[in-house]
Amino acid sequence: MTYDCIVLGVGGAGSAALYHLARRGANVVGIDRFAPGHDRGSSHGRTRMIRLAYFEHPDYVPLLRRARELWLELEKEKGAPLYRETGVVQIGARDGMVVSGVLEAARRHGLDVEEIERGGLPGLAWPESMTAVFERQAGLLSVEECVRAHAALAQAHGAELRIGEAVVGWSADGDGVEVQTESARLRAQRLVVTPGAWAADLLGDLGVPFRVLRKAQFWFATEVEQHTVDGGLPCFYFELDDGHFYGFPKIDELGLKLAQHSGGTEVDDPFTADRGIDAQEQARVVAFLAAHLPGASTTPTHHEVCFYTMTPDEHFIVDRHPRHPQVALAAGLSGHGFKFASVLGEVLCDLTLDGATRHPIGFLCLSRFD
Repeated sequence: MTYDCIVLGVGGAGSAALYHLARRGANVVGIDRFAPGHDRGSSHGRTRMIRLAYFEHPDYVPLLRRARELWLELEKEKGAPLYRETGVVQIGARDGMVVSGVLEAARRHGLDVEEIERGGLPGLAWPESMTAVFERQAGLLSVEECVRAHAALAQAHGAELRIGEAVVGWSADGDGVEVQTESARLRAQRLVVTPGAWAADLLGDLGVPFRVLRKAQFWFATEVEQHTVDGGLPCFYFELDDGHFYGFPKIDELGLKLAQHSGGTEVDDPFTADRGIDAQEQARVVAFLAAHLPGASTTPTHHEVCFYTMTPDEHFIVDRHPRHPQVALAAGLSGHGFKFASVLGEVLCDLTLDGATRHPIGFLCLSRFD
């Protein structure tokens, strides 16, 4: 079977690429070992944060603005809620990486960010020595539903999905690309590789030392009204001396969602990695909960494991393959990529069909590792 394009990996970025390619009329197929919205990779856990005042690097802001527009367009086309504007508060030392980065991104791009006095969010506590900055035009995405929406609407626009097939490998030649799965050999003119935690297997020839970190997410019951989304608690991110922690207000019966963004355990194979509760991970999150969300239970109601695929500088790789221009890729999203999935899909579609994109992705190109 020959296609215009094959997409390897139908997670966050892959499902979005599949959608944009199909919407532009390409004969495209997406291949994944697991069904869209699965819990085996990086795009699950009920919620993901989206914020515009990006402390990681201000150059991400134009991509985030477009990502937000595309999420709202997807929500409208799907006819179901995918985004909730809760606001995001980020807390840390004024001269730390997070608060100073937020303020710099806001300054450069004219974003609306305000400081909140201690006690200004009754459900959340932080030391007097820390600064809290609040961005109102930010919130949460329903992560599995976003992936499923992209995949389903891609199919509605004519895309094919091959689920339950593991990819053995791919190759490129002057006439296109060939993909070998466990059960088929497929050819196409173009290829998009969005491998998630399997980047080292599918993009090993790039020479980038991808690392995969196992990350835990926990949920905790709370009866405190100020801990709920209707009670006014925004999504939150803390830069502390003992690590970076983030969380979400209570939106359902599972309660507050909390996780440590820093740290993590390196794994060799995400397919066989331990998915049980690590007592030390839980203890660190419980200590954070007790200190900053008074009144919540410290016994988890739910637990999940996901994976961060890290690049050496913890920024994404979004580019065409240096030796095979018919291959576009997005990899190494380093634990902060899902919010960008909608615009990464558009970028990958541009690179695939047009050979270039109007979006400012130069700072994410492969050549920075040369």
